[in-house]
Amino acid sequence: MFRMEPVIPVILAGGTGSRLWPLSRELYPKQFHALFDEHSLLQNTLLRAARTTSRDPIIVCNEEHRFLVAEQCRALNQPWASIILEPEGRNTAPAIALAALAACRSAKRPLLLVLPSDHLIGDTEVFCEAVEVAAKAASEGDLVTFGITPTRPETGYGYIESNGAEENKATPVRSFVEKPDLDTARRYLASGDYLWNSGMFVLDAKVYLDEVAKFCPEMHAKVTAAYESGAKDLDFFRPGPEFLDSPSDSIDYAVMEKTDRAVVVRTNFDWSDIGSWSSLWESSSHDDEGNHLAGDVVAVATRNSYVLAKNRLVGTIGIENLVIVETADAVLVADKSRVQDVKLLVEKLKSSNREEHRTHREVFRPWGSFESVGKGERYQVKRIKVKPGASLSLQMHHHRAEHWVVVRGTAEVTRGEETFMLGENESTYIPLATKHRLKNPGKLTLELIEVQVGAYLGEDDIIRFEDIYGR
Repeated sequence: MFRMEPVIPVILAGGTGSRLWPLSRELYPKQFHALFDEHSLLQNTLLRAARTTSRDPIIVCNEEHRFLVAEQCRALNQPWASIILEPEGRNTAPAIALAALAACRSAKRPLLLVLPSDHLIGDTEVFCEAVEVAAKAASEGDLVTFGITPTRPETGYGYIESNGAEENKATPVRSFVEKPDLDTARRYLASGDYLWNSGMFVLDAKVYLDEVAKFCPEMHAKVTAAYESGAKDLDFFRPGPEFLDSPSDSIDYAVMEKTDRAVVVRTNFDWSDIGSWSSLWESSSHDDEGNHLAGDVVAVATRNSYVLAKNRLVGTIGIENLVIVETADAVLVADKSRVQDVKLLVEKLKSSNREEHRTHREVFRPWGSFESVGKGERYQVKRIKVKPGASLSLQMHHHRAEHWVVVRGTAEVTRGEETFMLGENESTYIPLATKHRLKNPGKLTLELIEVQVGAYLGEDDIIRFEDIYGR
């Protein structure tokens, strides 16, 4: 019999999105970018989940992204039940197990609506109808995934083989299939029995944990121990160190391919996992020549291309089927048919000990951001932005002095034993080895230019004495 249970959204926000480099980077991956409207992919996922339930979400993310997640929730006035910090990504099965344990603390038999944070879904009403069907099946003990009716022979997605699944009905899964080659994908499309594997689920939390214990007992033991030994830290929950000893595996491999409870709900809403620049081009608006041009772009004799200019003019002449992405410190030019290989370029950057795979020139912090705008021997120039009411830590540097010039807003400066205010076009000097703090007491974003001078200018030359963000 159908039991109405609280459906708790579980948002998986831990990916790095390396195939969308140079826009997506380790410290600011694709789920935090606004790619289609004023909201980021994460924010649109939160808004979509809120249409299905009144329960606050559980969000699982990388520790390095914790403040980005919290800020983007606050921008929507979206409270959360818990933000769980993975010290290291262990794939989806352990992440969902952590969320299931947290959910079982707040409800007797909760259902989990598990959503990756970086998907695009076109029809929210159809999505909500599918969730309702899935919740009914999950409340009866099934582990439910969503299968998307394919519209083309796609080689970038995994597939689910079903037994002639009807739309918006829960049907037993026959098998999960890896990403196919083009001929196989065409055969899947023609048969009508294969669906794109969306990576979204509705699960009874206890049933899921029982299946993890059955098929992956070590994972269950380590994740449970990590949750039990974990602790709340400011707005976040930190699992214990046992989490690092958990096997790393996806929910598909760890549970769904082994359980006899797997069912699929066939759905027909527009969906993309935005897994590459070609999928982003497909999901974007096009001009009469099939181009998506964003930013300061002037195109001549250009067809079926994706061109994004973030900082400067990009001109194109006589090109076709290309992806061109310009950012402050990197430019990508790729054939649209080869964009799945962007991850190979990212791996080459890593192996060369470069930083462009990890961070943008503008680096985001819980208080705002900083951007390096110039550097030379023994000096560096940064643009610093501090959000209204925010404050940097009380800190000191051993190897550099700093000069601050306010260009917008008002700064409250602590320097040694004195505290004073600076307005626009005023400046101050922070001597080497002097305790200091910068705060924005105003209602506008504070912007200033910082000139660092010294023998060593690395970000690790910092001693924090007080920090409201717990770093």
